[in-house]
Amino acid sequence: MTRVKTILVSQPEPKIENSPYFDLQEKQKVKIDFRPFIHVEGVDAKDIRHQKVDLSQYTAIILTSRNSVDHFFRVADEMRFKVPDTLKYFCQSEAVAYYLQKYVVYRKRKIYVGKRAFADLTTLIKKYKDENFLLPTTDKLKPEVPETLNGLGVKWKQAVFYKTVISDLSDLADVYYDILVFFSPSGIESLFHNFPEFKQNETRIAVFGNTTIKAVEAHGLRVDIAAPTPETPSMTMALEKYIEKINKKK
Repeated sequence: MTRVKTILVSQPEPKIENSPYFDLQEKQKVKIDFRPFIHVEGVDAKDIRHQKVDLSQYTAIILTSRNSVDHFFRVADEMRFKVPDTLKYFCQSEAVAYYLQKYVVYRKRKIYVGKRAFADLTTLIKKYKDENFLLPTTDKLKPEVPETLNGLGVKWKQAVFYKTVISDLSDLADVYYDILVFFSPSGIESLFHNFPEFKQNETRIAVFGNTTIKAVEAHGLRVDIAAPTPETPSMTMALEKYIEKINKKK
């Protein structure tokens, strides 16, 4: 295998200055580019009304990501709906709860926070089983979420507030990278949508998570770098370990 000089990460460029990707670039003397293979687009209020959603009917809201926070408040705004102070917020993680501060005065609201996985929220939701829950979500929701909520026997409704859309990558047609980095099956879908004739050849593919590994293999591609593992819990650690091994050989 040839030395690694260039990497394309299929995500937006990190906004923080001390991102491990910038450290990796500096330390290993490689060039890292960032390009989202997919992006999120909001569903407009009219479409949400078609889904038979009346925001005034819900006493609690389940927020699984920052996108769900942004799009819930965007839709409320478009519908000229004043979000009541009594609304209860169930946030999947601390990061989501923290992000909520962009829209509400934290200490004056009822906010319940899970650890990280959706399943961690179940004990909290069970405690408030008489609430009427709204789940504003993407069109690409993991099936475990509705399954979990149905299993709890609570009153809830799922509504698509935003969609995952394939980005146009046509300008990359003649650009070659040593490593392509993917974090979701949607990223792989975007690759083949943009480049139906894609051949892997010498390109190394780095993948985060089991569902993404399955998507890569389903397209007959080879996974060269996989994370998380006990040794390399993050993508940057997995990349660094691989680059050190390959570039040292030369």
